[in-house]
Amino acid sequence: MKRNVIAPRPDWEAKVEEVGLTYHTPEGQKYWDESAYYELTSAEVDTLEKAANDLHVMCIAAAQHVIDEGLFGLLGIPEEAVPYIKNSWERDDFSIYGRFDQAYDGKNPPKMLEYNADTPTALVEAAVAQWYWLQDFAPNCDQFNSIHEKLVAAWGQFKIKAPGKIYFGGIKNHLEDAQTVLYLQDTCHQAGLEVDQIFIEDLGYDKRKLEFVDLQNRKVSNYFKLYPWEWMWHEEFSYCLKQELCNFIEPMWKMLLSNKGLLPILWKLYPGHPNLLPAYFTEKELLTGHAPAVAEGYVRKPKLSREGANVSIIKGKSTVQETQGEYGEEGYVYQALAPLADFDGNHPIMGTWVVNHEACGLGIREDTSLITGNCSRFVPHLF
Repeated sequence: MKRNVIAPRPDWEAKVEEVGLTYHTPEGQKYWDESAYYELTSAEVDTLEKAANDLHVMCIAAAQHVIDEGLFGLLGIPEEAVPYIKNSWERDDFSIYGRFDQAYDGKNPPKMLEYNADTPTALVEAAVAQWYWLQDFAPNCDQFNSIHEKLVAAWGQFKIKAPGKIYFGGIKNHLEDAQTVLYLQDTCHQAGLEVDQIFIEDLGYDKRKLEFVDLQNRKVSNYFKLYPWEWMWHEEFSYCLKQELCNFIEPMWKMLLSNKGLLPILWKLYPGHPNLLPAYFTEKELLTGHAPAVAEGYVRKPKLSREGANVSIIKGKSTVQETQGEYGEEGYVYQALAPLADFDGNHPIMGTWVVNHEACGLGIREDTSLITGNCSRFVPHLF
């Protein structure tokens, strides 16, 4: 595994905008960065793919454990949501995608940092922009990237399971979310399904007909929402969810997998697994049980934070790095600090994509910080 410095394509801005990556330089900061690329071996790609597939199976088993043992409170899940999560799980409601974030240096086994299983972004750049970069830069090389093909195939399976129009939406006035939703809508359309758009703020509920509706009062039976389930359950209209009248994608059972509270449960079920880091619900448990593992430090993470918000890195008795945000009320987990790769001060995080329960692609984000945030750069890869 190497990080190679190169000259960007002279017209790279126009190139990436042409394929939908219009948020490449937010507020003047470079997000898409093709002044470098990561070169992996086929064996390293196989390692990342296997780790993601194994972790996904383990996460499914851990979710079943939460349900069987009634551990929803440990994940900060509202009690009123529990029976509907169980229903969604028993129905095996359709799931389209997710992204594991893993620490990997090409030498040690990949370590799971978290599972973005409900509303993952960085999809357009992983599935499309870096693929076209590869065709321009090194067309004879390969890339761990069959994301697009797997998405189209997955939507085809959904068409059989739940026919009808699929609406797509996120929040208003958010460019990255809008492009992510538009891209997923396009893959769905390519699969032969009828599609439409409606922002989450505009999704209505007809009390008389007992159905979700769009702005023209047409029934919404299938809805891809780039909007977190935990937010939906804490809003005024959460009572509408109890009618179970719409196929939401991602499904409600993803509340179990997208929660960092699953990390201590995974460690309890699979102690010492090479792709896991020691993780607990309390700082005392981590420090007492795994002193050698946390000699280099450990991380405190909110169970429901996003984009690296409200994360603290602690070494000894000192907090050496932390980020701000609005999360933490739901509680924290404590995880041993992952040994991040270091390429001239750049620390890559491997975002391994899972589509329809199968690992199928890689997007790498890097930062000079040990905490990956919303401004961390996306760097393409090849092998």
